[in-house]
Amino acid sequence: MRFRVPLTKLRGLILGVALVLLSFWLGWRVGSVGGKPSLQGVKEVLVDRTQPESRAQIDMLLFWQVWDTLEQKYLNDEDIKPQEMVWGAIAGMTKALGDPYTVFLPPKEQEASQEELNGTFEGVGIQLGFKDEVLAVIAPLSGMPAEAAGVKAGDLILHIKDENRGVDTDTLDMSLPKAVDTIRGPKGTAVILTLLHQGKVDPVEIAIVRDTILIASVELDWLEGESVAHLKLMRFGGNTDSEWDEVVAQIAARQNQIRGVVLDLRNNPGGFLDGAIRYSGEFLDRGLVVVKQEDAAGSIESYSVQTQGKLSGVPLVVLVNGGSASSSEIMAGALRDHNRAKLVGENTFGKGTIQEALELSGGAGLHVTTAQWLLPSGENISQEGLAPQVEAKDDPETEDVDEQLNQAVGELK
Repeated sequence: MRFRVPLTKLRGLILGVALVLLSFWLGWRVGSVGGKPSLQGVKEVLVDRTQPESRAQIDMLLFWQVWDTLEQKYLNDEDIKPQEMVWGAIAGMTKALGDPYTVFLPPKEQEASQEELNGTFEGVGIQLGFKDEVLAVIAPLSGMPAEAAGVKAGDLILHIKDENRGVDTDTLDMSLPKAVDTIRGPKGTAVILTLLHQGKVDPVEIAIVRDTILIASVELDWLEGESVAHLKLMRFGGNTDSEWDEVVAQIAARQNQIRGVVLDLRNNPGGFLDGAIRYSGEFLDRGLVVVKQEDAAGSIESYSVQTQGKLSGVPLVVLVNGGSASSSEIMAGALRDHNRAKLVGENTFGKGTIQEALELSGGAGLHVTTAQWLLPSGENISQEGLAPQVEAKDDPETEDVDEQLNQAVGELK
């Protein structure tokens, strides 16, 4: 016998969820590039259950016609899963906006998103995004399976295959959460990605065995007889602050004995906006603008350095490439605009929008694009990215030599 949820109860559920999405007020913002950096705490969504005049003419009849038809005529009873159908309807609503970074996350995908920000999960170690609406690798994570298998920043992902899970699908029109969920999986299992490397015309298949992904945020090496600090910032995540403070203290203690710092933002896919502001401030004078945020109404809010930077007088060069995105582009752009550092490497990814990450009822989440960010100069780098002042590319034939890093060290001389 077919199980049915009472229609009146189900419609109430749908309306309630719709109101959560369409009539919300939030207390703070974080996300792919975060939001207000001064606020901390748990995100909260309050629901205004009054029907605004702007929606008075919306006719939901067609929605319920389709729902009723599926319940009455769809062949496989077991596929009629009301809660998943609700989630699918909401996901379709966000997808209709045409913005790949505005997405609804059912509970499972929301949990995976939080795990990634916290820095531990199982998968292949790829930060995903879109290039011209095609699923793309923003950056492979350093030392993780994808990088070891030959995945590169800027690769387009055309197809995903996983025999164990019965997956064999093109990525056309695939949402970001769906792509993450499809590629991610248990440690020891394999996934095959069909990739198109930048500058190539023929796709390649790369098999990757998943592993536990442990994402370090900061690494410090000493070069040139310990006269140059090579400071690698790999992400702007939930655990980055303590790691950052530790290495900055080490450099500050020796700043009068060193030639300078190479800040390495290559393959840094971004993260929290407040991190970009805080870490940029270590190299800048108090009061300087790090980033500007422009909302849909055209209002612009500036975020400035709140304290004098501990390394504001140390010579600095910044390394970037096509995997430098979002918050790392903010940091690099701010240091360039204030003539604090020269950019060395390759053109950055070009992600200039800000997403608010909201927690909804039932463990679901919503990432919604609410603003765009601008450099202190007012430049918008969406799609175009940041161009380095000194172009440097690694020669694939000399994998054991980091030519970009050598170039950056040379600029300090």
